[in-house]
Amino acid sequence: MPDRETMPSAPAPEVSGRAAALPQDALRIASGYAFTGPALQLGALLWDGQCLPDAQIRVPLAVLNRHGLVAGATGTGKTKTLQLIAEQLSAQGVPVFLADIKGDLSGIAAPGRQDARVAGRAADVHQSWSATGFPAEYYALGGIGRGIPVRATVTGFGPVLLSKVLRLNRTQEQSLALIFHYADSKGLELIDLKDLRAVVTFLTSDEGRPELKTIGGLSAATAGVILRSLTAFEAQGASGFFGEPEFDTGELLRTAEDGRGVVSVLELSAVQDRPQLFSTFLMWLLADLFHDLPELGDVDKPRLVFFLDEAHLLFDDASEAFLESITQTVRLIRSKGVGVFFVTQTPKDVPADVLAQLGNRVQHALRAFTPDDQKALNATVKTFPKSPYDLEEVLTTLGTGEAVVTVLSEKGAPTPVAATRLRAPESLMGPLGQDALERAVAESGLYERYAQAVDRESAYERLERGRGAKGPDEMREAAPREPRESREPRASQGEERPSAVEQVVGSGVFQSLARSVGTQIGREITRSLFGTARRSGRRRR
Repeated sequence: MPDRETMPSAPAPEVSGRAAALPQDALRIASGYAFTGPALQLGALLWDGQCLPDAQIRVPLAVLNRHGLVAGATGTGKTKTLQLIAEQLSAQGVPVFLADIKGDLSGIAAPGRQDARVAGRAADVHQSWSATGFPAEYYALGGIGRGIPVRATVTGFGPVLLSKVLRLNRTQEQSLALIFHYADSKGLELIDLKDLRAVVTFLTSDEGRPELKTIGGLSAATAGVILRSLTAFEAQGASGFFGEPEFDTGELLRTAEDGRGVVSVLELSAVQDRPQLFSTFLMWLLADLFHDLPELGDVDKPRLVFFLDEAHLLFDDASEAFLESITQTVRLIRSKGVGVFFVTQTPKDVPADVLAQLGNRVQHALRAFTPDDQKALNATVKTFPKSPYDLEEVLTTLGTGEAVVTVLSEKGAPTPVAATRLRAPESLMGPLGQDALERAVAESGLYERYAQAVDRESAYERLERGRGAKGPDEMREAAPREPRESREPRASQGEERPSAVEQVVGSGVFQSLARSVGTQIGREITRSLFGTARRSGRRRR
């Protein structure tokens, strides 16, 4: 409940129209959301237990690259909040990426269904609700699930992220980085997990042990630990996530023909039992974007907004290097026009250094059933600006689809804390039917490019062929060129055959070859904050 004694004594700003009839305390809050530029509509102000539809709560489009947090207990409406924000971003021409952990965000491509509950919510907040579907692409990690396969090469993934997935400690992580460097220097391409396993196996063999002396700080014992971790990881069925054609994150930046932003939905329900893998893969996507996008500075609207659901999985058991890399990436990617929203249960799930980078906040209800719950509630209240609300009470009494909001104004200052009844999404609030989803995937222009995995010659094949040779240098010199046929697409019967250049450049295999060409000619790979490889030949939009 509001604590009126804590209200500021400054005179209320002038607000025209029906909003001027609001209670003075509510008017002061509402005036903080009276932006002049384009803004997303979140909902209407809640005050003294009443919904005040003339006091609209909004977030400026231009500040959505300042990152954000959507938090709340299970069942409080976080997923619907993601959907609501994603719809409006798409309508404004901003591409969106959604990590679909539970499998119920695929409905964003289909018009919603109006029932009594939706109609009541729309009336409460003065929303002109209209059933609307939005342009969407559907992806699946490694093709596990229904979606266009998203793969990464081991080189592209890099040692820091891979160490997180393999649960390596700091010393082992540094050793893995040395192995990557060794492979680069010897021209041994790390495309899939069997390539990395082959390199580590070689280094721990009688034949390869002399090579260990050329890698400072890497012991045979540590290499053995890494090898065992890789073997266990492959046994869990993770091999399919690594390989070619490697996904080009530029695909996430597309707009539809009607100018709306494409919503990229990554289905993760099929791999939700492997949280270390999918959460780290999400960070790879972000790190890859970070490397490829040019600096923009302040923008009128974001280039892309990225939603990381179940964000606590990113930080569980994370190494210090990994946390530092996340913090630095989040801090710097804002200037490239990319906004990142972390979605989790409480702000305590997000490290303080990352939380400090988040300018926009939608906090759904929290529960206080146990002493630990109460402690988390108290900590959450302390993360908000000073407010006229009794936030401890408000946060435990909010209903489903209600939240406490504070965002950045157009001038970059925090807006007043506002308890808000949120709008209803206009697309389908639930999963798309299986037939419709499979049809959307099959009809996508990206399906042919990424659907078929390619296993070309790389470290594994070269080491297998080179057994008995003096070392990787001799193997590299003896390596034959790949047959041209393996790199060119074939024209379908009755189709006009494209030029040779169009065939090669347009193929998914070429994109992966182009990205790794630097390793093939023996150059040292420039690595990003996460140790991921910077690749050439990217399709930027």
